[in-house]
Amino acid sequence: MIKMLKRNLKVKSFLTSGRIALTVLVLALIVMGASCNSTDEIGKPGPVSINPPKPAAAGAPVALAALPPVVLEAELKAVNGRPIKLSDYGGKVLIVNLWATWCGPCRNEIPELVKFRNQYKERGLEVVGLSTENPEASAVGVKRFAEEFKMNYPVGWATPEVAVKLMQGRDAIPQSFVIARDGRILKRFVGFSAVATPQQLRDAIEEALKG
Repeated sequence: MIKMLKRNLKVKSFLTSGRIALTVLVLALIVMGASCNSTDEIGKPGPVSINPPKPAAAGAPVALAALPPVVLEAELKAVNGRPIKLSDYGGKVLIVNLWATWCGPCRNEIPELVKFRNQYKERGLEVVGLSTENPEASAVGVKRFAEEFKMNYPVGWATPEVAVKLMQGRDAIPQSFVIARDGRILKRFVGFSAVATPQQLRDAIEEALKG
């Protein structure tokens, strides 16, 4: 009888510890936010390979201070058929969002971007959404997604060169860049946390609009 009681106590202790560990893990994920690897094969059609070489041992690539010419001047395919060129948004506060239809955190972030576009459009905010998917294989899916999520801003595809240049070795998505009127990148967001990211995005937008 005593052995049985000890065994039961051990089982209960193990289950309690397991629950605590699981709770801590879930809370940590909520706080840190979530992201997808841009080359994950989770139901996405024809991925574009955007894995850059690993950084040299000296350290990670220096963060971009502004959008480089190769990004600004690229003519990017768009859902509506009119090419997207980021240099056309000079003088505006701009959010560039890298995403994909199959990415869960992207799906959570996009409605927030739609809200921000509605709220701040009159003050000079523009948003551009660039899918990292293969533009040929995902043409129908991206167009359908944009309609379903009521994406009220230009939607298109990032070329591998543009995606690599923006990601700087971190190929997790979503990634959002808040860019000031003078072209400076004020803030870069990697991943999305429903708890923290919306307010942080709002603060970055407000800072950019005041500049």
